[in-house]
Amino acid sequence: MAEAEQVIAELKGVSRGRLTITVASTANYFVPRLWASFRAQHPDVNVSLDVTNRAGLIQALADNAADLVIMGQPPEHLDLVAESFMPNPLVVVAPPNHPLARKKNIPLGRLQEEIFLVREPGSGTRSLMERVFAEKHLELSTSMEMSSTEAIKQGVEAGLGLALLPVHTLEMESALKRLVILDVEGFPVVRDWYIVHRAGKRLSALAQSFKDFVMRETSEIIPVPEMKNQR
Repeated sequence: MAEAEQVIAELKGVSRGRLTITVASTANYFVPRLWASFRAQHPDVNVSLDVTNRAGLIQALADNAADLVIMGQPPEHLDLVAESFMPNPLVVVAPPNHPLARKKNIPLGRLQEEIFLVREPGSGTRSLMERVFAEKHLELSTSMEMSSTEAIKQGVEAGLGLALLPVHTLEMESALKRLVILDVEGFPVVRDWYIVHRAGKRLSALAQSFKDFVMRETSEIIPVPEMKNQR
């Protein structure tokens, strides 16, 4: 029945239809803007947007439950088509009154003296943070787990610790000077955002059109802040 509905929708073209997208919680800071721009060109299309953590993203891919998934590092154990469409710089953030806030070229080892706030186990942000610190041979000291990026940002602002976060999640806090990005040696660490679906999946005309739009237009809609020492 789902395939029959898809064929009927394709007969109508891209101007109508419904798209199911599953996105990482940190991607939800920019995906609505992408969808708004796409929908401005196709006002009669609708979307079901599911925001979840990494475990939920992998489950959606395993179950083939979403037309498209937007995430960080795709899992290697599934047969997927994954295309990177935007850089994902990761930065260390602190409250403006933190002793390191005005320091330059902070040595990596200095971070081991700080407490870091982290997401729950299974979160892509936490897994990425652990990989980054392991690559840099740093031992991470954590005192508090939080279930959302918003909670982590508020915790950092309150002085509970530092955090490693995607720069795209910090637009408002940076503008209001509630948080500052520390000038740490070797940071930002740049990964990528991917748009993903199961290999062999038949994308509807609408899904293919949105995927093409993301690949083509994201850099114009979501500018990546210029940051020194990107690597």
